[in-house]
Amino acid sequence: MDIKHSGNNLIVTGLKDFNLKHIFECGQCFRFNEIEKNTYLGIAKGNALCISQDSDSITLYETTEEDFKNIWYEYFDLGRDYGEIKKRLSVDPIMKNAISYGDGIRILNQDLWETVISFIISASNNIPRIKGIIERFCTSFGREINYMGKTYYSFPDIGTIAKLSKEDLSVIRAGYRDKYIIDAAQKFQSGQINNSYIRSLTTPEAKKMLLTINGVGEKVCNCILLFGLQRVDSFPIDVWIKRIVEKLYFGEEQNIPTIAEFAKKHFGDIGGFAQQYLFFYARENKI
Repeated sequence: MDIKHSGNNLIVTGLKDFNLKHIFECGQCFRFNEIEKNTYLGIAKGNALCISQDSDSITLYETTEEDFKNIWYEYFDLGRDYGEIKKRLSVDPIMKNAISYGDGIRILNQDLWETVISFIISASNNIPRIKGIIERFCTSFGREINYMGKTYYSFPDIGTIAKLSKEDLSVIRAGYRDKYIIDAAQKFQSGQINNSYIRSLTTPEAKKMLLTINGVGEKVCNCILLFGLQRVDSFPIDVWIKRIVEKLYFGEEQNIPTIAEFAKKHFGDIGGFAQQYLFFYARENKI
């Protein structure tokens, strides 16, 4: 990997196993959108970013090398060898084929608080509506970010949301999820959910703690574990994943506990990566 400056932009070359479309369109985050071919703009970690890709080269617009090293290197999980992960999973010919559709996926290292709220909002919802609710949430309660001549908004902080009522939150049009968002904020604010402490727990212990948040069920919890706590052994199961595992591995309908147990045995400690490749495969093939 090589880093070069071009005016206020940063150009990073020599990347492997990296594709913006695969990363941003595999269901793991909701604040990055394609603004033109191979160019995405979004907000993460309190910062706005416009990023484009041409082969193994990415351009981060109006970004310093310091920000790349302190924020985006970790966010895009650039320190992990995805070639080795794909090699391990590709022992299974079914997974090898699935990986070929989304071989540039990387699991983003997202903020825990943002992940909790985003996936509470995602429950029984579609992606355009999820994105709309989250953007209204940020615009209404987030901090202004000036970037490339425009104003964007950060994800709201815990303290701001913990003080709100359901009536205050009605502006984001999240429906029944308003009370879940406030409950999550209050649990973070009180220290019942502590970012540092939960990271010290085993995955089952962390899962038990997350399930105390109203609106966090099994599937949402596993998404939070994978995308917010980087527990890459987690295997979230939604309708898409259930269908694709049934189609590729069972040939008939199965219940979720059976699929979860299969994933645990078959994919082991890298189940989260398998889940993302399978999700993208199902999306691309409209399964």
